[in-house]
Amino acid sequence: MNRSTLSFYTLLSPLLVSTAKRFSTLHPKLRTFFSVRRELFEELKKQTDTITPSSFRLWVHAASVGEFEQARPIIAALKERHPEITLFVSFLSDSGYNARKNFHDAAAVFYLPADTPDNASKLLSLIKPDLLLLMRYDFWPNHLLEAKNRGVKLILAAAVLQKESPYFKPILKGFYESIFHLFDRIFTVSEEDTTAFRTIFNCKQTETAGDPRFDQVFLRSQNCGKVAHLKPLFENRTVLVAGSVWDKDEQVLLPAWLELEKRASLVLVPHEVNPENMKRLYNDLQQRSLDFMPISALNATFNPEKQILVIDQTGYLAELYSIASIAYVGGGFGINVHNTLEPAVHGIPVLFGPHCHNSPEAEGLAAAGGAVIIHDQKELGTALKEFTTDTATRKKSGLNATSFVHRSIGATAAITASIEHYYEEKTTG
Repeated sequence: MNRSTLSFYTLLSPLLVSTAKRFSTLHPKLRTFFSVRRELFEELKKQTDTITPSSFRLWVHAASVGEFEQARPIIAALKERHPEITLFVSFLSDSGYNARKNFHDAAAVFYLPADTPDNASKLLSLIKPDLLLLMRYDFWPNHLLEAKNRGVKLILAAAVLQKESPYFKPILKGFYESIFHLFDRIFTVSEEDTTAFRTIFNCKQTETAGDPRFDQVFLRSQNCGKVAHLKPLFENRTVLVAGSVWDKDEQVLLPAWLELEKRASLVLVPHEVNPENMKRLYNDLQQRSLDFMPISALNATFNPEKQILVIDQTGYLAELYSIASIAYVGGGFGINVHNTLEPAVHGIPVLFGPHCHNSPEAEGLAAAGGAVIIHDQKELGTALKEFTTDTATRKKSGLNATSFVHRSIGATAAITASIEHYYEEKTTG
């Protein structure tokens, strides 16, 4: 393996980080990136100083919430069998950190530091992991190299190689090949991904396990207590839950829904519930003369036949699909569709926009007949009309959706077994 490109990156990275920090005052996202990491090492040291010594330390890194959800069934399985394992969780994004900063199974949850050799050395000295489980992507070479040099076992899980990925570009292929070869094991979501890793990047340590998100959504579907008080409100009604919607989704969804002769009760779940976005959404609904009630103000006067229920609080979406007859998942008219498995596991048809190429599970769900990819308001209106008026078609699509999820369960067992192998080596060797 040629690590020359990684060495060049290692030499250059402090300058890149320094330059980014200098210009962060001009860029809100960069400013946030550095501000939330200002006291990172001091805070992490306070936490690690109080940790009870253990025989095995597991570090899980995820770019954001979605990737961490893939790790959760693996963490749950490991902690059930080996509760003594000390768990560390890191995030790149502030949304991921804020959503899971109080994750109960972790000894510490923290932001991944800016990727410099010095920061990587400081971090590894503090948490002293035996194994790093990296979910899906988010490769930071200095941290990976430092871990490898310290003898930490590296596992990449839920790995995918999209056809238009930068990994394949000639100028970057050698760089990513060097990164992939740092991992002791690579678990992909499909045979196609495994073949690409093995033949294009010569990663013989690769095998197909599947996507742990299937396991996670199945586990989460067993608990719907948070929406129990809503079920009586929608009993014996056709319900459309529109989850993780952006303004572009609303511009397609609301007109299509309004044109329905047999209109389903609508539950609207915006992707962002900050005050600015909620104000924009409420103004849009009012301009369309649509009556609505936020869940934060829900009372006995709510009428699902005449009012839209707007979810202005976090933590509801996955469970809301349990009361739905049809699901619309947002993001498909923006960068990429959001989680399509959460509704599919409940046996309901799923609708989403055309931008889904970075989500093989969404494409697979559509190919299995459990979802419909829509391109405009007219197509959405046609699909909604069919699913609201033809119960048999709706049930058939829903059965296809839940079957697709159940066929794909099992990734957790394969990945967990590999981690346990290294656990046994460390604790008994």
